[in-house]
Amino acid sequence: MAINSPTQYHYFIKLEGCINPDWSAWLNGLAINLECEQPPVTELSGVIVDQARLRGILNKLWDLNLALIRLERFPTPGGTA
Repeated sequence: MAINSPTQYHYFIKLEGCINPDWSAWLNGLAINLECEQPPVTELSGVIVDQARLRGILNKLWDLNLALIRLERFPTPGGTA
């Protein structure tokens, strides 16, 4: 039995460290929000169309040596973005 699920999801990613907000395009257009507390954290949010793009983004964050604090996925309204 197939499970009917949305084709796109909205993601929220929280990282320890800072990413320049100008890097949004490099991260597939995710919105970048900086919290300048100690330790500084970066929040990324936006629609990621599939698991391959999510993996690509996570690989880029890995290459920057940023610690992942939280990753959440939410269905987009109506099942598509």
